Amino acid sequence: MALLTPIDTAPAFPPREDGAAPEKLVEGAPAFRTWALDEVPLGNWTRIRTGIWEATPGTTRSAKGEALEFCHILSGVVELTEEGGETRRFVAGDSFLMKPGFRGIWKTVETVRKIYVFAD
Repeated sequence: MALLTPIDTAPAFPPREDGAAPEKLVEGAPAFRTWALDEVPLGNWTRIRTGIWEATPGTTRSAKGEALEFCHILSGVVELTEEGGETRRFVAGDSFLMKPGFRGIWKTVETVRKIYVFAD
């Protein structure tokens, strides 16, 4: 088993497709596509997942609970507003981390594609 895994930003297999859960939807009708690339059980985390995620414009609530998520924007524009905080804009080339306990609003301004690393 290889311990070095490249991240393919244009996977050849079909994605899982879904939409925002009604309780998380704030505005619009965003459609999501996810290409799950890898999953690794590790230490204190139950698992670490990596992949590519894409969303069309719309606004949803985001709550990480005990999870942690790292994102690197490949294309598009998003705005994140942490509860009680300012709105931050992220575009292609930007990276950010949503730490355990994060709660806020995720607004996809332009269809976004990102690399994610999710630990829960």
